[in-house]
Amino acid sequence: MSKPKMRQKARRLLAQALYSWDVGGCDLIDIEAEFHSDNNMATVDTELFHEVLFGVPKNLTEIDATFESYLDRQQDQLDPVSRAILRIATYEMLYRIDVPYKVVINEGVNLAKTFGPTDAFKYINGILDRVAIAKRSIEVTANKRA
Repeated sequence: MSKPKMRQKARRLLAQALYSWDVGGCDLIDIEAEFHSDNNMATVDTELFHEVLFGVPKNLTEIDATFESYLDRQQDQLDPVSRAILRIATYEMLYRIDVPYKVVINEGVNLAKTFGPTDAFKYINGILDRVAIAKRSIEVTANKRA
């Protein structure tokens, strides 16, 4: 299986895992163990899954602050699925410079289409566009010139 497909599967599981962590307050080690036992992780980029699952809570203040200023409401008014997706994508924008910003946005939009409320993908797309301009300005500018 290709690395991009494995990363997609990791992000799909991360949306669910970070939702569980946010809503249920479950322990990250327990969540990771549960996902490993309940899913065929042979088809998942488990390194990315582990990195983001533990990286989001570890860097939560910076991640949330990065996208919060682009919200049109208080973060606690966001639905938990959208919040999980924004955290995954913002983590990748900040800490996974190897993943092109367009891929990060596309993956976030696809997660929102799959798991989010109706039309959440449009909202998430707008926020991630602004995060990309703020945090990946050189990459965004270079892409516009290409």
